[in-house]
Amino acid sequence: MSSTRSTPNSSAGVSEEALSAEATTDHNTGYQWTALSVTTVGALLASIQGSALLIALPNILAELHATFLTIMWVLLGYLLVLTALTPVIGRLADIFGRKRLYNAGFIAFTLGSLISGLAQPQFHGGDLIVGRVIQGLGASLLVTNSTVIVTDAFRKGQVGFGLGINQIAGAAGFLIGPIVGGLLTEISWRWVFLFNVPIGVFGAIWGIWRLREPVRPRERQPMDWFGAIFLAGGLAGLLLGLSLQAFPILPATTTNGILIAGIVALILFIVIEPRIKIPLVQLRLFRSRLFALANLSGLLNGIARGAVLFLLIFFLQGPYGQDPLKAGLMLIPFGAAFMLIGPFSGRLSDRIGSRILAPIGLGISALALFALTTIDQHTPFWLLAIFMAVMGGGSGFFVSPNTNAIMSSVEPHTRGAAAGILNMLNNTGQMLSIAIVFPLALSKLPFGAVQQVFITGGGMGSFASIIPVFLSGLHEAFLISFVLSVIAAVVAALRPSHGTQLLGDEAA
Repeated sequence: MSSTRSTPNSSAGVSEEALSAEATTDHNTGYQWTALSVTTVGALLASIQGSALLIALPNILAELHATFLTIMWVLLGYLLVLTALTPVIGRLADIFGRKRLYNAGFIAFTLGSLISGLAQPQFHGGDLIVGRVIQGLGASLLVTNSTVIVTDAFRKGQVGFGLGINQIAGAAGFLIGPIVGGLLTEISWRWVFLFNVPIGVFGAIWGIWRLREPVRPRERQPMDWFGAIFLAGGLAGLLLGLSLQAFPILPATTTNGILIAGIVALILFIVIEPRIKIPLVQLRLFRSRLFALANLSGLLNGIARGAVLFLLIFFLQGPYGQDPLKAGLMLIPFGAAFMLIGPFSGRLSDRIGSRILAPIGLGISALALFALTTIDQHTPFWLLAIFMAVMGGGSGFFVSPNTNAIMSSVEPHTRGAAAGILNMLNNTGQMLSIAIVFPLALSKLPFGAVQQVFITGGGMGSFASIIPVFLSGLHEAFLISFVLSVIAAVVAALRPSHGTQLLGDEAA
């Protein structure tokens, strides 16, 4: 076991054993349920927004006189900020504590929602992009710290259950998002954003009042700002450049310049970071085989599944001929299965670990992805619903146990860094998925067809003749996702048990 576990916390004047005793007292007073209630509000806030926004896009495009490029920035700007900032925020959480940063996330998300909801036509969506970027900052603060807060609050042997309950909130938000988005858009698309404001204000007040720091930060350590700038900038450049390869809405020279700048920044980060005394990304965490393999399988799962829901929405609004609201509602089988299985698999992982559950979940998802290679515009919805439910159930079987394994494999004072790495890799996988599989499905389609389906839905209209081309690319994309899921399952099966392991218990 790592010798640092007995190091005194000089700023707080207590040892980690004392902090453990304090955390146990919090368990006895039921603090874990209070912490879970606060993180549940945050999960609902972010997940409802994501699926509700897709329903509002046509109205936003029309009222703000925005271009397709603007709409893509509305979506990509949020994802880029969420991905690039999570490792930085995870490290800051270990230095300054989780409570402050989590509550700051509520405030930032609320502010971003307010700016987005008040966007004006004369700016043609520019102010909406600013609001979405601020939302992305808020979401990164909420998502990264949520995992750590739940892990800190629940005693060992119950962490998976707590993470599973948190997963229910995210899935529930995804489920009701299209309904909320459809109803609010009937009034005005602005309410899709303004709806978040009272929820965010309540979450911030509730968090400030009720959240604690069961695991106090260790002595103040310097922040690696060099690493933060180059890692965040490098990730943003790399992922944006790859995403723009999938959606060629900028000149090729601009896209290539962004991509090269991102790669150079990441190379500088890799070269110089090992020389930093206290680095942003603590590579020593990867000496734990459980931590390394669980994160790798999570990254591969993100690449395999990240673009699947977007492709399904495109399929439902295109060849399947549904409007955006109906397409969103048709995704309910995925979210419902994910929500039902998540808490069960999380609780089960507390008892038997993730070594069996994670590969089983990835294997089930792989079967569903292979089945999706057979769908076309004539596939009955009941069969499509089964495929989506199987995929959602497989994801539910994987996510909670895998997160439990990662957070259980590190010491309390490094959980923020671990959560930052976890969310960075998951989000990176999702954006890489868009860059890899979207060109397969969309590269041979006229831009007008992509814009019509993505923004208006209701079928391909005058582009009906290219449906076979689209379906061929769609099947290729699902096949690649299937292969990646199989590889992820193999990687997940190689992990050790996390029943009693802490970082440093195994050197392999």
